[in-house]
Amino acid sequence: MNLSQWDTYAADQQQTFKAKMVQETKTHDMPLLQYRMIHWNARITATDVQTLSQWAHGASAPAAGSATQTATDGDPARGQALFEKRCTGCHALTQNHEGPQLQGVYGRTTGSVPRFPYSDALKKANITWNDRTMEQWLTDPDAFLPGNNMDFLVAKPQERKDLIAYFKRGAGK
Repeated sequence: MNLSQWDTYAADQQQTFKAKMVQETKTHDMPLLQYRMIHWNARITATDVQTLSQWAHGASAPAAGSATQTATDGDPARGQALFEKRCTGCHALTQNHEGPQLQGVYGRTTGSVPRFPYSDALKKANITWNDRTMEQWLTDPDAFLPGNNMDFLVAKPQERKDLIAYFKRGAGK
């Protein structure tokens, strides 16, 4: 990512980059150690992370008064395309990456993928992923479950329905 070329990135790419910025800041991977060594008094506070998260979410949400897409049932094929385009930066179906593997996520309990370092919030939540919980999670992970490590949201209701339909179908099982 090159911030001087920000305006050349598609809206989907910008949203993905914003989520990665917040995620890396939340996990203290940013600013880089080399920067912190030179600027030893530079610290990212919880308020700074919250401000960054609000910017990332607010800038990716649809503008007030904008035309909205007519909601239909979720389409697993569109959900798969959306997953491949916007989710695979952090997730894969059959392997843990920055996020846990998502094959079989529908019907699974939060924090239950072996060998994935979940946040305490997700480990303790004991929530089963279904239409309602996935809708709430994808709408705003922080509002649904504060203290989690995911900072990517899906602003468009139809896209959420499509992703849920894809996961419900089994996401490549």
